[in-house]
Amino acid sequence: MTNIRELIHWFDQRGKVLVALSGGVDSSIVAYACHKSLGNSAIAVTADYKTLPREELESAKNTCSEIGIKHIIIHYSELENPDFIKNDKNRCFHCRTELSEHLRKISIREAANLIVDGTNADDLIDYRPGIQAMRDCGVKSPLAELGFTKVQVRNEAKKVGLSVYDRPSNSCLASRIPWGQKITAERLARIEVSEIMVKRVFGVKQVRVRDLNGVAKIEVAPEELELVSDRYRISKISRTLKQIGFNSVMIDPEGYKPGKINVITD
Repeated sequence: MTNIRELIHWFDQRGKVLVALSGGVDSSIVAYACHKSLGNSAIAVTADYKTLPREELESAKNTCSEIGIKHIIIHYSELENPDFIKNDKNRCFHCRTELSEHLRKISIREAANLIVDGTNADDLIDYRPGIQAMRDCGVKSPLAELGFTKVQVRNEAKKVGLSVYDRPSNSCLASRIPWGQKITAERLARIEVSEIMVKRVFGVKQVRVRDLNGVAKIEVAPEELELVSDRYRISKISRTLKQIGFNSVMIDPEGYKPGKINVITD
């Protein structure tokens, strides 16, 4: 079974390495192992783009503080990329291609000879054009190469004391908008505010607020569905979400499932 020692040794003799750090547990354990192996030759890079939830950025900062790894935050807007905002099934490919180019520039500036990300073995099962984009640009995925599953990643992160070990999986805010519907700054903003409010009102840990042409569809983890059954709180969150631009609000009775809205819509 794969373990943290194997991940640490993967980085031995790799020179200087950049870790694309999103703020989630996968890239965090990669950053930890990279720093353990290479010390000051390990650098974490987080892209503060328009679709990154603020809580993910704060998580990335906290993780780097725990690890002691050098942290570079880069800023740009993928909303300036017409291929991205049209939001077709290759949205993630366009996003990750642009990210890879920014990482490549940082690697040149920092004299790093390798870029890695947090893709794990389970990620390879799903339709992930973003993974292919990163690979096309030469980014390596040590977790996937070593066969780390999501469960194994969390177990190892807990063992080494990373506070992010039980953090719910997250994704960019654009993933809340169905393929075929244009991505705008306004839609991203109301999605992010809505998810913060849903967490506060219901006390749930994992939530997605899907923006279906103005309809807010709230998804929470299946095991947390009972928490969103209170009629008073449902009424309260409905009023709040309508005030920030949604036309109507619904709660998905099946709960959250990755890739649920990856279909082309008009």
